[in-house]
Amino acid sequence: MSASVAVYRNVYTEDRFKQTYGSDRDSGQRLRLRDRVAGRCRCSRRAWLHLLRDRIPIVDWLPRYRLRKWILGDTVAGLTVGILHIPQGMAFALLTSVAPIFGLYTSFFPVLLYMIFGTGRHVSTGTFAVVSLMTGSVVEQMVPTPAEMNSSSPEAAELEAQRIGVASAVALLSGVVMLCMFGLQLGFLSTYLSEPIVKAFTSAAAFHVTVSQLQSMLGLRLPRHTGAFSLFKTLASVMENLSDTNTAELMISVVCLALLVPVKEVNTRYRRRLRTPIPVEILTVIIATAVTYASSLDSSFDIAIVGHIPAGFPTPRLPALRVLPDIAGDTVAITFVGYAVSVSLAMIYADKHGYSIHPNQELLAHGISNTVSSFFTCFPSSATLATTNILESAGGHTQLSGLFTSLVVLVVLLLIGPLFYFLPKAVLACINVTSLRQMFLQLQDLPDLWRISRMDFMVWVVTWLSVVVLNVDLGLAIGVVFSMMTVVCRTQRARCSVLGRASNTEIYRPVEKHSKCCEVPGVKILTYRGPIYYGNRGFFREEMSHLLGLTPEKIRSREKTRRALERRERESAVTTVERGLANAAFSSDGPSCKSEPPESDVRVVVLDCSSVIFVDVAGARLFIQMCTECQKVGVRVYLANCNESVLKVLTSSGLMSHMKPQHIFVTVHDAVVFVQQQKEKLPEQTAVWV
Repeated sequence: MSASVAVYRNVYTEDRFKQTYGSDRDSGQRLRLRDRVAGRCRCSRRAWLHLLRDRIPIVDWLPRYRLRKWILGDTVAGLTVGILHIPQGMAFALLTSVAPIFGLYTSFFPVLLYMIFGTGRHVSTGTFAVVSLMTGSVVEQMVPTPAEMNSSSPEAAELEAQRIGVASAVALLSGVVMLCMFGLQLGFLSTYLSEPIVKAFTSAAAFHVTVSQLQSMLGLRLPRHTGAFSLFKTLASVMENLSDTNTAELMISVVCLALLVPVKEVNTRYRRRLRTPIPVEILTVIIATAVTYASSLDSSFDIAIVGHIPAGFPTPRLPALRVLPDIAGDTVAITFVGYAVSVSLAMIYADKHGYSIHPNQELLAHGISNTVSSFFTCFPSSATLATTNILESAGGHTQLSGLFTSLVVLVVLLLIGPLFYFLPKAVLACINVTSLRQMFLQLQDLPDLWRISRMDFMVWVVTWLSVVVLNVDLGLAIGVVFSMMTVVCRTQRARCSVLGRASNTEIYRPVEKHSKCCEVPGVKILTYRGPIYYGNRGFFREEMSHLLGLTPEKIRSREKTRRALERRERESAVTTVERGLANAAFSSDGPSCKSEPPESDVRVVVLDCSSVIFVDVAGARLFIQMCTECQKVGVRVYLANCNESVLKVLTSSGLMSHMKPQHIFVTVHDAVVFVQQQKEKLPEQTAVWV
């Protein structure tokens, strides 16, 4: 048996409802504002502790750390991710066009800083392929690679210092931008990079990374192309020089891929059964280094190797501040990409494990990480897809896992780093390519995206094509602009529908989709599903005029007819009085002066404003103009379901000069009942039965 609802209440206009159930909002707002200002200006021990916990989250979660329950998972996960950071850090340094040692530095300092200031418990920060690729493009633009240069010459050392100076300057400026955004509380800006944009962008950037690594995998010494169509330029350059392929490096790449791909697939498929994933990357690095050293492949076959990796900490130094004006535009794009990916990953795992993150605090955490790390010759860092996934699947519970990750990298920096002297760069290129598996698999989302939302599908495709065909930075900008244009188009082309009432209910639905919902005789109920602003005012007018039949010709014709009838009624009333017959019903009952339209004519329009989220000045003026045109043809306009902001703009624009407050109702049903009872000429004190 279905439940039923019976309601008996008075008809409520907005004014009457506020008088009955409203509150004195103005005085309350003034009081709350004073209290808020006083609270922010008040200094106390409790306020300082609260601020300290908010801005340095480790002070909040570390005292509540469950040692026996969490320490094992954090230790295992941290060590596992640390082992993965070593080969990936060196590999992603090649993407950034700097020496591998700087990738290890970037895998150490930002991890420690995020552990202190970050709110994501399962986020692994460090080097990220897409951010490294974008930074590498900036480095290549500012410090191009010479065609011929001996890697052991003094010029090569100077070139390397210039390159890491530019990369550190990008990190510094990125951190400063994030800190400024934190100061302005602009964490919400990451929402402009929607999920389709982020996935399409990272998937397309994976193609750029793969193509950029082909020359290292084939042993070709080619300059790196930047700017528009860089992917195709690189492919053309590789194809032209394919005959110069180093066979030994090609064989190393084939063997590494044959080892890395199957083992990483095993790690993915059996990750629930494996306590920790197989560290195939570090094993490949160790084996390749040992084989190259034992066989002297670098001298026998001219294989490109990593070379000298200094042990110990880097000496703090200033980045190349002189290039800051030249890299500002590219750095803003890098900042938004890094922050959007980091926040998206943090939110995914926060929702999965039932805790919350704070986007503005994430700005502070990544801003401090990049700013401080830039003085230790680090390039921009962010959260990473692969290591974050491994951190969570390996049993990590809190940010403390970052400490164990840093310890692993620290051991390599202090002791083991120089042992990777003979590591072939082709191995690092293979690690780069195989680390992009998750990004390539995002192409599988397209069929579901097509089924769910064609518009989001178009955003995905346009962003992907723009990034692949043009460039990473320019493609991202095109994707964001196109995504925002789709939002504008949706609001511009919002539909206006005629509502009908489900019999014996107060429920109103569009009649074109609900055949059993009937229109109320003499009343046209309209709803507009979108805002009314300068961008769609023309479409709104067109839709309303079409449904109401308010063409300029009809408006003039009906207004002329109405004025003629009113003049005839006045003349008839004067004639009747002069003949001594003061009968008020004469003008309305006489066959020649009947002014009441047939029952099917629309005499009242009820506008359901429940879907109108905002109105600007241009929209409000058009709205009032439409009300005036309706009144010219003898049609009264009532409003229903107006939110307070919309109603405030309309009244401030002069709506009350053309409409009484008694014609603005709380619900559509209130307006319909009022119209029907006015038609029946019942007393004003009316009620609603549902």
